[in-house]
Amino acid sequence: MLTTEVRRQLLSVARQALEARVRGLCLPAPDAAAANQPRHGAFVTIFHRDDLRGCLGRVTSDQPLPCLIHHLAQEVADSDPRFDPVRPGELDEISIEVSVLTPAREIQSVAEIEVGSHGLIVERGAHRGLLLPQVAVEHAWDRETFAAHTCVKAGLPAEAWQHGVRMLVFEAQVFGEHADEPEARGPGD
Repeated sequence: MLTTEVRRQLLSVARQALEARVRGLCLPAPDAAAANQPRHGAFVTIFHRDDLRGCLGRVTSDQPLPCLIHHLAQEVADSDPRFDPVRPGELDEISIEVSVLTPAREIQSVAEIEVGSHGLIVERGAHRGLLLPQVAVEHAWDRETFAAHTCVKAGLPAEAWQHGVRMLVFEAQVFGEHADEPEARGPGD
């Protein structure tokens, strides 16, 4: 689990990187002190007035976590193909959420999915889809619905989870910009 201070630092890194990218400024990656930071997969999600505005991430990373968050926050500003690039006038109404992932592990059945705790990855051939743990909760999905939506995200039929796909689960510590302290939820919360 990341401490409150580390979560605040990561949100600060994300905010500075996002704003620099949107404003066309050059912002160097976090300094060498970041080399001692843990390496995890992570996602950076941005919202505009509580509506999804972008989400990009990596399941694994060989970069220190602050460097990965810096990179993802810049990329989510203009590289999520589902959304237009963020404009400078939107920045005051953009909020950032960071999800730091545990390593994924393979499961054999949807019965092993713990809605609210697990994110899900579905793979078949070149098709791969991932949904973060909070997505199932936000939509009040059960295991089967969560699996079906992850299959669709992978470009597969919704029922593909019933036959011939590889499924992996992971957990995430999720925190975001809210009031004076980052909100955090994740394993054990």
